[in-house]
Amino acid sequence: MSERLEDIAIAMVAEGQGILAADESTGTIKKRFDSINVESTEDSRRDYREMLFRSEEAMNNHISGVILFEETLYQKAADGTPLVDLIKAAGAVPGIKVDKGAQDLSGTSIEKVTEGLDGLRGRLNDYYEAGARFAKWRAVITISENTPSWNCIKANAHALARYAALCQEAGIVPIVEPEVLMDGENSGHSIERCHEVTEWALKTQFNELHDAGVNLEGMVLKPNMIVPGQSSGSKASVEEVAERTVKCLKDCVPSSVPGIAFLSGGQSDEEATAHLAAMNAAYDMPWKLTFSYGRALQAACLKAWSGKSENVAAGQAAFTHRAKMNGMAALGTWTKASEAA
Repeated sequence: MSERLEDIAIAMVAEGQGILAADESTGTIKKRFDSINVESTEDSRRDYREMLFRSEEAMNNHISGVILFEETLYQKAADGTPLVDLIKAAGAVPGIKVDKGAQDLSGTSIEKVTEGLDGLRGRLNDYYEAGARFAKWRAVITISENTPSWNCIKANAHALARYAALCQEAGIVPIVEPEVLMDGENSGHSIERCHEVTEWALKTQFNELHDAGVNLEGMVLKPNMIVPGQSSGSKASVEEVAERTVKCLKDCVPSSVPGIAFLSGGQSDEEATAHLAAMNAAYDMPWKLTFSYGRALQAACLKAWSGKSENVAAGQAAFTHRAKMNGMAALGTWTKASEAA
């Protein structure tokens, strides 16, 4: 594969493929394993992720890249093969989560700012040597009666821009992820409010990326879709989510960005697929629109596997199904009937 940032970014949003987010922290994957009564150990985490990366149909046909947690970047499969090599062998790009998590923003108990810039230049060089060719940094923005504040929007956009510039300096494509959370604190988190805040966040983000000298052709954007908050009590049709999301992106995202890989952000597996499919089926856009899902690709697989070696094939089948459905959504060809077929 070409080592040019622009070529790597294009490969990450390849036609009909998307990015598997397998970068759950040790604490997060423990919660996932607790739900299936499996102890989270270095070996069990390795076995689970190896199962995903050895799902040949999914990896070869529908997955363009994999975001890894640092532990996984350096792990070897049970037979001694580096997990990174399994990903490369499938034609996918290995990536790495580099942020250190969201912490309370000073002066508020609601808003967060993502940390991890200290020492990042050195870590990126190490990750490059280990095989990573893209990175991910997630910022979170909460909608409530009094938030988000300008301080929160600005602080997170600035940190994301600094991270992106450092990535490109190291030969690594940055995924820029400013996420407006679905789980707002009050009923005022309507789809209209989500649209307003997402537009604010994205316009601020691209101003910061410009100021930091980030090459937009060598990055991938990972935004939320425009959906009502989970606690708002309101629902939106698939068509409205698609229309609002595309309008927001067209108003905010320069056409030089090669691709946009959505996070699922708390949507159900099928909702995330349906919304992506509707956008690709109904609209012409200057960028590739695809997926970068974690739970929405893995939930069914995790349940089918349940930590048992005899269930590996069932787990892989569940993962392959969701990867295929989302690959179809990235092409705009998915329908509800596809799920049953």
